[in-house]
Amino acid sequence: MVQAAVDASEADLLVSAQGGNLFAFEEIVRRYQRRVYSTALRITRRHDVADDVTQEAFLRAHRALASYDPARPFGPWVCRIAANLAINHLRSPEAREEELDEAALASRPTAAADGPLGALLDQEARTLLEDALGALPAEQRAVFVLRTFDDLSYKEIAEALDLEVGTVMSRLSRAREKLRGALSGYLRPALGRAGGAA
Repeated sequence: MVQAAVDASEADLLVSAQGGNLFAFEEIVRRYQRRVYSTALRITRRHDVADDVTQEAFLRAHRALASYDPARPFGPWVCRIAANLAINHLRSPEAREEELDEAALASRPTAAADGPLGALLDQEARTLLEDALGALPAEQRAVFVLRTFDDLSYKEIAEALDLEVGTVMSRLSRAREKLRGALSGYLRPALGRAGGAA
């Protein structure tokens, strides 16, 4: 039963989960847990909150599964649920008292790079990007994350966040402009270091 769930297509898993098959839903969670957690972490910037948001997103998805159309992709839908929960958390009074969890950024996985210098520059760029993302207002950060990392359309983001498409585009434009400004000083010095090391 478990192996059958692992080998099944997403649509088959969703139909089976709608019929009450918990193994099927567990497999759906396994396939999307990392993506949902990543969305929540990029918006909330805290491991503990991202864990809670991820769990709640899948609980809500499971509760709404009976009315879900299995022909639609599950990933964008559950990421939209997570993004809404993350934004709601950031708007809550307790979120204003929380400080940035630096450990969340320090422990994120690193991508493969060409040699020690490449790894150093790659890590430096990632740290700068994460810091710049963290400096964005929550509403701009959420739109940027959903568009850039989760590849949602303007319309999907608007539906997820209960916004007009024009508002989504405006917030995304402002987020990109702020990120460009924050990262503009990185490339030239980084290329200079790389050239000097040759």
